[in-house]
Amino acid sequence: MYSAIARNKRNTVFIIILFLVMIAGLGWLANYVYSPPGSYGILVMTLVVAIGYAVVQYFMAGRQAAAMSGGVKIHSKAEHPRLWNIVENLSITTGTPMPEIYVISDPAPNAFATGRDPEHAIVAATTGLLEIMDDSELEGVMAHELGHVQNYDIRVSMIVFGLVVAVGFISDMMLRMAFFGRSDRNNGNPIVLVFGLAAMIVAPLVASMVQMAVSRQREYLADATSAMTTRHPDALARALEKLEAYGRPLQRQNTSMAHLWIADPLKPGLMAKLFSTHPPIAERVERLHTMGRTF
Repeated sequence: MYSAIARNKRNTVFIIILFLVMIAGLGWLANYVYSPPGSYGILVMTLVVAIGYAVVQYFMAGRQAAAMSGGVKIHSKAEHPRLWNIVENLSITTGTPMPEIYVISDPAPNAFATGRDPEHAIVAATTGLLEIMDDSELEGVMAHELGHVQNYDIRVSMIVFGLVVAVGFISDMMLRMAFFGRSDRNNGNPIVLVFGLAAMIVAPLVASMVQMAVSRQREYLADATSAMTTRHPDALARALEKLEAYGRPLQRQNTSMAHLWIADPLKPGLMAKLFSTHPPIAERVERLHTMGRTF
């Protein structure tokens, strides 16, 4: 467990470097194609905006994700005593600070955790999840989310969330410049222009693939953490089976934060399957049953 936490902290640094390299590459391409020789204005502007955005996201992305999902913060046990008690008991069991709790009014059963560290963590559950889960299943789901907190998955996921948004925004801005901008290099070097446009289209896809790879491994780890915390992996397995049976797309969808949820929140489709941020539920259930046989 401690090695996984250390690995996630290292991954945070590697992911930031990777995304900054991607953003710098996009900025250099745009600067080369659209700026006059000797000018680096677009490159400098891109790097300054990206670094500034990353710093802001580090402190704000947790609450931003909660707001984007339509979450409403619970301020006291009286508002949702069942959910509050389960999260409070799990926090005591795991020795982690009590996270902020949000409830999302949505019939789609789902949950997520976010934040930059255990002291600034947020967990959220939909009303659909609260309706279909019994107490042991809900405990398994929230232990899974607190597993993300314990393992510092939330920091990795939050940074990935912010930087995927940044890469998409910068790529979109530069594609607009390609159609509406003018420079001597546009006319003089069409091959570079085409290459630059291709790179700007491919960059968000690469960012999504990084997001997918990070998310799939952390879901397995959080499942295992939940099983070890509750000593009842079959409860989480039943909860995952319910998520598959009763699952539906969330009313407020955002692909950049899809990897935060315990189950895929997006509409099913070919592209959604190819770039799914979640491993198949059947595989997760089988792993949990295997763990259950060892307890």
